[in-house]
Amino acid sequence: MPAAEVPPALRPVAKFAAAKRSRLGGTAIGAAIAGEPAFRAKTFEVATQAHPDLVRVLEQSELPVAADPVDVAALVYLQRPDGWEKLLDAALDAVRESTDTERRDREAQAATRVREQLDAARASARETRERLKGEISRLKEENTALRRKLQQARQQLASAQEGERNAREHASSAVDQAQTAQRAAEAEMRRLRGRLAEAEEAATSARRSGRGERDLTTARLALLLDTLSDAASGLRRELALPASSLRPGDTVQEARSPAARVDSSGGGRSAAEPAYLAELLTLPHVHLVVDGYNVTKTAWRTMPLDAQRTRLVQGLAAIAARSGSEVTCVFDGADVSAPPPVTPAQGIRVRFSPEGRSADELIGDLVEAEPDGRAVVVVTSDREIAERVRRPGVRVVEAVALAGLLRA
Repeated sequence: MPAAEVPPALRPVAKFAAAKRSRLGGTAIGAAIAGEPAFRAKTFEVATQAHPDLVRVLEQSELPVAADPVDVAALVYLQRPDGWEKLLDAALDAVRESTDTERRDREAQAATRVREQLDAARASARETRERLKGEISRLKEENTALRRKLQQARQQLASAQEGERNAREHASSAVDQAQTAQRAAEAEMRRLRGRLAEAEEAATSARRSGRGERDLTTARLALLLDTLSDAASGLRRELALPASSLRPGDTVQEARSPAARVDSSGGGRSAAEPAYLAELLTLPHVHLVVDGYNVTKTAWRTMPLDAQRTRLVQGLAAIAARSGSEVTCVFDGADVSAPPPVTPAQGIRVRFSPEGRSADELIGDLVEAEPDGRAVVVVTSDREIAERVRRPGVRVVEAVALAGLLRA
């Protein structure tokens, strides 16, 4: 429909993606059909193109037998021929009857499955009973074998007790030999203690000389670091690398708006904690990529969309100023002919997805454009985006974390 003909209550719904309209705007659409005769007539024209034969039958105030009762009820409600209330009640009765029939079929199928499961359980019980009988027989045989082993163990114990008496006699003589050996060991210990004292004195001298070697090693390391630093500076001068403000995110295609331009210059916790996000923004040269509407509808869902965008961009500008991070904010522009104007903010890159593409895809392009090893933080609660951008170096933070950081 032309934008001017869309009922005012449905204009926000018209901006949704087609797959989201019935789920997110179903209540508003139903209210518009009930209260806006022009909108209901337009809807009926589209339905007539889809079901011309069914509409001709309903114009005669008759209910077709073979048609889907749900389609019949919908067309009767939109067309409203003479006696349409009775036709609608009859169509709804048919829907309920069809639903009851389907429910009975499902219950019958469920009963069949239960009977099959019961038969399987009985068969399994029989198998288990036979298996347990075999197990009992095996345990009886093992019990008999254990009894024999117990008798043998008792005989061995008697023999061991006899051996113990003999061992005690031998132990008495062994004690005397051990005492003699102990006296010899004490003498050897005294000798070793003297040598240990000599070794400790030598170790003290070695530590004194080692401290001087460590100081020399530290001086050598400092000299090496200074040499590497000077070499890097010389290499930069030799290559004559020019200064550049271009960032990889600037190369990703976006939707262009003639109405406004935004300054695009770069500026161990739970992913839902603001403190975790603040910690990530301290990483060197971090690039913060924000799923715009995902954050604004989490933080300020009752505000108009233009106010949501402005408030988010201004808040991100403050974060960029504090952290020095590069910040890119992405909004879904797939359902608009031209990106809506956004109040510019210093150091914030604002992108609207171009026609035919979603914000999810644009965020994926921004992450892929970054070189491996650069720290990238993506703020979104959309699981599909989180899976799309997952790679080493990329952290995904929940939208509530940024919302909390903006309120801080």
